Amino acid sequence: MTTEITYTLTDEAPALATKSLLPIIKKFAEKADINVATRDISLAGRILAKFPENLTDEQKQTDDLQILGKLALAPSANIIKLPNISASIPQLEAAIAELQEHGYNIPNYPTDPQNDNERIAKDRYTKILGSAVNPVLREGNSDRRVPRAVKQYAKNNPHSMGEWSKDSKTHVASMQSGDFYGSETSITIPKACQYRIEFRDEDDEGMSILKDYSPLLDGEIIDSSVMSQQALRSFLEDEIEKCDELLSIHLKATMMKVSDPIIFGHAVSVYFKELFEKHKDTFNQIGVNPNNGMGDLYAKIKTLPKEKQEEIEADIQECYKKRPNLAMVDSDKGITNLHVPSDIIIDASMPATIRSSGKMWGPDGKLHDTKAIIPDRAYAGVYQETINFCKENGAFDPRTMGSISNVGLMAKKAEEYGSHDKTFKAPGDGIIRVISNSCEVLLEQKVKKGDIFRMCQLKDIPVENWVKLAVTRARETGVPAIFWLDENRAHDREVIKKVEMYLDKQDTEGLDIQIMSPVKATRYSLERMRNGLDTISVTGNVLRDYLTDLFPILEVGTSAKMLSIVPLINGGGMFETGAGGSAPKHVQQFLKESHLRWDSLGEFLAIAASLESIAVSNDNNKAKVLSETLDKATAELLQNGKSPSRKVNEIDNRGSHFYLALYWAKALAEQNDDEELKECFTPLAELLTTNETKIMDELNGAQGKPADLGGYYQPDLEKISKAMRPSETFNNAIDSL
Repeated sequence: MTTEITYTLTDEAPALATKSLLPIIKKFAEKADINVATRDISLAGRILAKFPENLTDEQKQTDDLQILGKLALAPSANIIKLPNISASIPQLEAAIAELQEHGYNIPNYPTDPQNDNERIAKDRYTKILGSAVNPVLREGNSDRRVPRAVKQYAKNNPHSMGEWSKDSKTHVASMQSGDFYGSETSITIPKACQYRIEFRDEDDEGMSILKDYSPLLDGEIIDSSVMSQQALRSFLEDEIEKCDELLSIHLKATMMKVSDPIIFGHAVSVYFKELFEKHKDTFNQIGVNPNNGMGDLYAKIKTLPKEKQEEIEADIQECYKKRPNLAMVDSDKGITNLHVPSDIIIDASMPATIRSSGKMWGPDGKLHDTKAIIPDRAYAGVYQETINFCKENGAFDPRTMGSISNVGLMAKKAEEYGSHDKTFKAPGDGIIRVISNSCEVLLEQKVKKGDIFRMCQLKDIPVENWVKLAVTRARETGVPAIFWLDENRAHDREVIKKVEMYLDKQDTEGLDIQIMSPVKATRYSLERMRNGLDTISVTGNVLRDYLTDLFPILEVGTSAKMLSIVPLINGGGMFETGAGGSAPKHVQQFLKESHLRWDSLGEFLAIAASLESIAVSNDNNKAKVLSETLDKATAELLQNGKSPSRKVNEIDNRGSHFYLALYWAKALAEQNDDEELKECFTPLAELLTTNETKIMDELNGAQGKPADLGGYYQPDLEKISKAMRPSETFNNAIDSL
């Protein structure tokens, strides 16, 4: 019986790599009666799916994200999820412009809708912004860890680590009042009901509904919190004024797509305070929005007369002279930490800073100690404690350090990352309430105009599943499992009650399972890591995201090499392939010199886990053999140094895929568990071995010149297929399998 793997088509470097890798995977999987289907969840694909009435029949695209969301609920689901763009507004606008150039009659993104059509368009586009994909697909909790082969490779080939000094000035700066952490209130719903979110002005005369009635389930935890605009701006001004280091801000505007762009905008307008005050009227006229960063400002002022444009650019330079130096995203191009909100993703930027001895790149192209501004306190202490640990003990040694894996609570839009539709900028002074359909006030917060209100939900079933998964991992590994929960935080106190209740229902005899605050858990885990010992971090949704970058980047040099399995609650499985934060830079290099340094190791690991799952659920021995031999091939690829190089005219992503196919075919030819597979792949192994030099010459010969992909967000399929499969010898060998 044929079974199916659903492979996602996404964006940027992962999408390019897919054009090379997927033909190989399909042909190998075919031999185990496994069909590899695809679903398009790219930014361009998601945009087109939202506007079918604007498109011709040939242009229309199915809403593959919603189809996958339904599939994730099926017991038979087997999904391989690659990184996709979590779009900021500038990225969304760029993708819209490109699609319009390609002949798609879709509307512009209306920043300030003036009629019903524009309001409908904005509502549809809002559903595409930020982390629109993950909450739909993640119908299970997360199990992330560094695979054995990757760990061994890191020990044998340690990556560079910056040297730490006890005198380092690097530190984290966070608000001490007026933030989400300090204002949070939380309750557990005793009985299912409906809720809505409403705003009442301070005179209790005017009322507006921010979110209409939606369901709450028995045992669901809800919480509300507010970040004060006044407190935030005062904090930012104070930290900028007293900064003697490089200045940086670290947020997640892609995932926290309502709150964090607003916070980012305050950072921009406070740093460039004199600029925004002087040119207020002009900026309003041309639609400058600080939430979109200085890149948007530079683009907008190009519409002004040359004399006015030069005046504004001169005033920007004056701000730079008076303010501390900004950390740079690209010092060669003058792109600062305040240029684009999607450039400063905290879970990538902070680990990279810590790995580089606490330093970031300055305008002079050199590394400097930095003040890392993380406005909300909730998780900032994790990074500060890691910095403290490195100051005291020096850099970690990849040859001897232990591993910190993660069991993450993320199913059913758990916690903050599912709060987008419940996050609002206060329209005035007053109160924002969460009120039940029986008129009971569940939660309420006093607000001032411009404050950011956030409500979060956490359903009971994901918590029970999360606790069970943590206990299972602790028993399988014999490693301590630490729940990172802060009893001083309202939300975490409610979660602790559930964790303790569900732990009592599990067999935990002989297991080391503890609950610690995030700061204490950080210190405990780092000490074990330094001593070569492993630990399981059991965390909520945001910390899951942060830690599965922080620890792997220190341990193996990148989070892209993590094995990420999502056991779906209804019985299926989703297999994630690593982080995509560096994908844009990879595409830029490919366009310039036809060299793709994207490492598909995450895909290799996910495919092996996917095949293993099919082997177990369908009693498919061929899938089992394919999975085991793929793991062997991956280990051999690492040992032989066949991962992509960063430099042009050396092995790149396509060459790495060739060696995976070669080693995989060899492993299948050498195994004795399935004679049919052995007989099938022996000729391929011989053919690829014989033609190794010729194939690599053909692959490397395609490098060293600009590449034309026909688009960034919607590349031409024929062009990228030609670019990513330039070896006729290799293509013929695979296609004829």
